[in-house]
Order: sequence, then C-alpha cells, then structure tokens
Amino acid sequence: MALEDICGFTDTPVHAKWFPTSLFEDSISSIHLTDNCTFGLRKPKKSEGNGGIPMDFFIPTLPNSASFNHRPLPSPPAKYSAMVRRPFPLSHGTTTLGFVFQGGVIAAADTRASITPIHSHLVVTSSGSGADCMLWERILAREIRLYQLRHRRRLSICGTAKLLSFMLHPFKGTEVCVALTLCGWDKGVTASTNSGPKLIYVCSDGARLQGDVFSVGSGSPYAYGVLDRELRWCLSKEEAISLAREAVFRATHRDAYSGNNVDLFHITAQGWIGYMYYYRTGALFLCCL
Repeated sequence: MALEDICGFTDTPVHAKWFPTSLFEDSISSIHLTDNCTFGLRKPKKSEGNGGIPMDFFIPTLPNSASFNHRPLPSPPAKYSAMVRRPFPLSHGTTTLGFVFQGGVIAAADTRASITPIHSHLVVTSSGSGADCMLWERILAREIRLYQLRHRRRLSICGTAKLLSFMLHPFKGTEVCVALTLCGWDKGVTASTNSGPKLIYVCSDGARLQGDVFSVGSGSPYAYGVLDRELRWCLSKEEAISLAREAVFRATHRDAYSGNNVDLFHITAQGWIGYMYYYRTGALFLCCL
C-alpha cells in the first residue's frame, strides 16, 4: 500500500475501478464461482470490479468431452505429505566402492553409476535413484560453493557430510533413494587431526558413517569379497588402482544390474585424478580426465 501511495496509483481511475471504496459494495459483481463440472468450458464470466478480466479459462475440447466434463473432481488427500506411488516398480542397481590407503583415497564405480567431482579435493560416488542422486549432488555442490564464497574457505569433508545428512533427514521414510559416498582430502592450513584422507557414507534417511572402506550397490557383496582379501594400508598407488578395478570388474561379472566399464578416481593432497578402464576382449585402455 505504501508503494501505491508513493507512485500515485490510488489517485488513478483504474484504482477506483479495481478496488472500490467498500469491499462489500462490489462483492456480488466481482465474485463468480466457475462450475467445477464444466471445467470452464462455458463462456467465461467476467468481473465488473476488475476491469472485465476473465475469472476462469478455456480448456481445449477432448475427444470424449461429454463424459470428461461430468467427471467429479478428485478429493484432496488427507495428508499433503503422502507420496504418489509409481505406476510400476523401478529396478536399479550398481557397484560403487571407496577405500583409504597410504597414498590417499580411491573411489571406483561401474559406468552405470556415476562418480561426480564436487571440487578439487572431493568426489562423490552415487548409488540409488539416478534422478535423486543427480539432484542432491547438484544441491551439495551449490551449498559448498556458497559456503566458500561466504566464509572464504572450503568446507571440510566432515562438515560436508554433516550438511548433506541434515538436508536428507527430512526425507526419511519417503521414496527418495540416495546413497552417496564422500571421498576426499581435507587440506588444512595447519597440521591438525582433521587434515588427511576422508571417506564418509551418507544415505537418504540421514545416516552418516565414517570408515576406511565402503562398497554400496547391488554388486557390493562381490566387491567386498575382493576388498576384504586384498586391501591393506601399505598398498602402492598401482596396487590400489588395480585392486579397485578388479573389485568392480568382478562385481559387474556376477551382478546382473552392474556392468559396462570402470570409472576410478585417486584423491590426494594435490587433488583428484580420474581414470576410465575399458574391458573389451581382454584389452585395457587408460584415459586420464
């Protein structure tokens, strides 16, 4: 109202026509309820109090408009938070893994999943619904960037996992299906216990677990079988890459929902390096991203 007074809108004839002096004097001519059974297919009614602006809209005629027009409107749900069930079940599966060794952090997955770099020292492996994972990865990258712009420093890996857990917790018990493994390196300005490699698992119910090895997805039991046998802290870089590649490859061979090639990231204090391995007739090709 203050803006209307400043602009002089209250002194114009349009204001007097749209907003009469007494609200109840023009209530009869300004309120028109559309017949719900016709969905606005009749001639649209116009209000005399709003300059002749139509109060409803036309809907295109359908082939069976006679039966459609008299269809009763669906009643609103009792609880607005109720989720709409999918018309068919979605089958999804993949194999992702991550582990810590003396040379940093290794993150690997088959190419039916995704490994998304969030910033120079953090990548995220995703398992679950593809659309949900892509959405929350984008939200996480946005929030980390905003935090860096506000505080002029990067959010730690533990702080990132905590933030993601808080954002996902309200969706506990819903159809949201997200399982993210944060693989990164905290590079502190001074030596502290928080610096170094970090591996944290966060799922859609808000659970947050930190450890040295994680494998998520339908092929994770097969990957764990390889990792539990060969994983050691004193692995060299080549041995760690070979172990991760072998674990994902064995999982794709046994698991029906995993397959295609192997994406692999190595995260150190200098940042991450990405590789892609192709298995075709025994040949191996390496691609540094």
